[in-house]
Amino acid sequence: MRKDLETRVARLSCWRGPVSLEPLKGGLTNISFVATDAAGKFVVRCGEDIPVHHVFRDRERAASTAAFAAGLSPEIVYFEPGITVLRFIEGRTFAEPDLVANIDRLVPLLKDCHTKVGRHVRGPVNAFWVFHVIRDYVALLDADRRYLEVADQLEQAQVPLPIVFGHHDLLPGNFIDDGSKIWLIDWEYGGFGTAMFDLANLSSNGGFGTAEDAVLLAAYFEGNADGELRRAFSAMKAASALREALWAMVSDVHLKTPGVDYKAHARDYLARFDKLMA
Repeated sequence: MRKDLETRVARLSCWRGPVSLEPLKGGLTNISFVATDAAGKFVVRCGEDIPVHHVFRDRERAASTAAFAAGLSPEIVYFEPGITVLRFIEGRTFAEPDLVANIDRLVPLLKDCHTKVGRHVRGPVNAFWVFHVIRDYVALLDADRRYLEVADQLEQAQVPLPIVFGHHDLLPGNFIDDGSKIWLIDWEYGGFGTAMFDLANLSSNGGFGTAEDAVLLAAYFEGNADGELRRAFSAMKAASALREALWAMVSDVHLKTPGVDYKAHARDYLARFDKLMA
């Protein structure tokens, strides 16, 4: 199957002359390649719609195109159903410790995402509300019903915030540092939502502690993070970890991407969720 996909990618009309392909590791839902032709290097992301995860490639493309216009993400140079070709970014992909180490650089990036991307987006786009996602996953998996009660509790702790265009998947692998700039990639879950989720998602995925959370909130809210807002953030952080765990459980049933251990990913994030709830 992968060989057939490589053949299809090699025959895309966008290439200038012969193209070489190398597998690109690290993706949790897509099969990707680094492609090199006479024009340079590119990333080829291969993946169809994933309705169980609310992922629709036309909406991902709209978000990614808007993020490029806002200066946050690489340019899409070619698209056809199931395949997206983007310019390659030379840089270092983040690991989890890099999120804590770069809070001062990530907060301006998130603010740019929340204030600029929505101005450029065109056509149908997603809305993202983590509590809806949790409820949908629980129903899909016929999972422990207590997660629904927890989702209600965490949702009730939220406070009103402006609607922004968020990324909603701030895993370390979605940040690339080229030495002078951090790029934000992979817009599968890009859509309108609340800044609180991106902040909590960054914290949960980075294993932030109390001190790092205080720095993050103070920087983003410019010193105006009161007690109610901090409680909402803590609740959203737990919701983010639960959503990631349920995402992995759903993926283990419906995706089976080669080389990805979804069960281990689920165990990791359930442990984070349990710790946050405790």
